[in-house]
Amino acid sequence: QGGDGVISVTANVAPAAVAAVMASGRAGDAAAALAADGPLMALHRDLFCEANPIPVKWALHKMGRMGEGIRSPLSPLGVAFQPRVAGALQQAGCIASEEGASAAAGS
Repeated sequence: QGGDGVISVTANVAPAAVAAVMASGRAGDAAAALAADGPLMALHRDLFCEANPIPVKWALHKMGRMGEGIRSPLSPLGVAFQPRVAGALQQAGCIASEEGASAAAGS
């Protein structure tokens, strides 16, 4: 029969988008659920590039939803992973494209 809900790391970063996926699924509209989930696929993957919740906290900071810093025993998101998570945030519509932001700043 399937599940009745979800435990989602992605929902900490994109709650409305995950809620839309779940609402479509609950309504039995698989096509709409897949379409709503498509932009989130990179987030589903990349929020686990390091131990949870390190990438989530970095993402929320990048989105302006929490301050910088992370308490011990966690460490900051590795610099090598930051562009990967930022790209996933952009794909999901959680932050503006850096290219678009740079272009807008130059105009």
